[in-house]
Amino acid sequence: MKPIISTLLCVSLSLALGMPAQAANEAAPAAQNKATKQNKASKRAPKSALPPALAPHPEATDSTELTGQIVYQVLLAEVALQRGRSEFASQAYADLAVRTRDPGILERAIEVAGYARRFDRVLELARLWVQIEPDSKRAQQVLVGVLVLTNQLAGLAPQLINMLEADQPALPGNLLALNRMFARSPDRKAVLQLITQIGSHFPDLPEAHYAIAVAASSAGENERALAEVRQAMALRRDWQIGAMLEAQLLTRQSPAEGIASLQSFVDRNPEARDAQLHLARALVGEKRYAEAKRIFEQLLQAYPNNPDVVFPVAILALQEDDTKLAEEQLKHLITLDFPDKSAPFYYLGQIAEESRRGDQALAYYQHVGPGEHYLPAQIRSAAILARQGKLDEARSQLHAAAAREPQVRVQMLIAEATLLRDAKQTAAALALLEHELGEQTDQPELLYESALLAERLGRLEVMESRLRRLIALQPDSAQAYNALGYSYADRNTRLAEARQLIETALKLAPNDPFILDSMGWVLFRQGDLNGALSHLERAYAQRPDAEIAAHIGEVLWVLERRDEALRTWNEALKRHPESEEIKEVLQRFAP
Repeated sequence: MKPIISTLLCVSLSLALGMPAQAANEAAPAAQNKATKQNKASKRAPKSALPPALAPHPEATDSTELTGQIVYQVLLAEVALQRGRSEFASQAYADLAVRTRDPGILERAIEVAGYARRFDRVLELARLWVQIEPDSKRAQQVLVGVLVLTNQLAGLAPQLINMLEADQPALPGNLLALNRMFARSPDRKAVLQLITQIGSHFPDLPEAHYAIAVAASSAGENERALAEVRQAMALRRDWQIGAMLEAQLLTRQSPAEGIASLQSFVDRNPEARDAQLHLARALVGEKRYAEAKRIFEQLLQAYPNNPDVVFPVAILALQEDDTKLAEEQLKHLITLDFPDKSAPFYYLGQIAEESRRGDQALAYYQHVGPGEHYLPAQIRSAAILARQGKLDEARSQLHAAAAREPQVRVQMLIAEATLLRDAKQTAAALALLEHELGEQTDQPELLYESALLAERLGRLEVMESRLRRLIALQPDSAQAYNALGYSYADRNTRLAEARQLIETALKLAPNDPFILDSMGWVLFRQGDLNGALSHLERAYAQRPDAEIAAHIGEVLWVLERRDEALRTWNEALKRHPESEEIKEVLQRFAP
């Protein structure tokens, strides 16, 4: 019975999507050919010749007349189908199928009814087909597929059990795939009831208990699912699939329990590679990176050319700043059969860029195609070119990228404006964004970025009006509230309003390090030094940014903790040697 599951899925999908029936110019010759050979032994035509060979109803009084009628009705139905009259074609074929009771015509009638989305008619015809050919596996498969598609699950268990038993060698695999047949069914409880009926017929097969566990999990019955998968594991203690499902179910209660369960299984079965991979991914999900890395490195020894192992090893190495291992594995990865190599090329570019190998980084970034890494790769490439003194080339690259991928045009314009700003051409940067704002008046990103540029140029009314417009458009924009509040706090004006704006931003994004920094800064301006330091240190712990370090040092200085302030600034300067904020604050306090 190996093909049952896949056949049912194909039938269901073809009926659901309405596979186009073939046109009359294909059907007519087959029908005509049958009419001229009516006295020969009837044989089923191949599936590619639609409709199949036709057999007159045995009760017909004049087979010649009936065959002529068949040919005419087939032609009529196919021409109607070709002209988009699917309901007429379906009715014609259904009438013909009922009159002739020919299995070939029935199969064609079912196809056309499915195309017309007349599933009631499909079901009637499928039942007739099974009645005519009770031993036909194809007829049984189509009937079961239609019942599944139309969510008529009651009474389906005996038919499925019979079909499953018909192919004993494929029985375990078919049981494992059983739930896929009902993936579209909205009544998960009914699916559970049906699969329980089927599974209980095979109590000694772990796959049957597994199928029930999956159905119970989909129906929200987690305890039932756990009980069933544990029965499966009792029957096969070294079964990786069962162990992974048990861990998944336990994770819903507690991620630690899921990891402990899988760890126990792996300890008992050290060769269970799939379970090890699953465990390593679970550890990554819980940010237990060191433990995950150890497992991945063990897997790497066993599977050095498996992308599912190589890529996580590289990413975890990046996570732990082991750039040597990361670069080594990423270079290996791009030589393997990996479906989308944009990600490894992007990370290789990052590593090269941070190692000040600009040309090599540019070469890697060129291999990043459309997708989530395309935009940052283009922006990073342009930034490298700008740092090399090739500003015009950088801008041209961004223009070309925007032309290739129009959906990122705004982001490319903002990146170009950033390059101009960094090149001390702030007015040109603002003009660039304002030109686009003329076309997209209320584009949120353009409003935000142009507001920040306007503030740099001292055009405070423009800055304020655009941020308030953005708040009106997006009242849940934490960044808009924060930017406006910080601008007041930084200029030491309207502090009460600044604090109110930043508090609103903090409610919307309570763990954002830049908003925590703004809160610390407005508290500093209001004289709450301890509160300011607390918020700033929280922000810096999450993101060791140069501007946050500058603020922390200033608060420490005012608190008379000047050695700590100097140490904070100097450490930040080592980390960010180009930081204007750190240089400026050192010049003010420790010239």
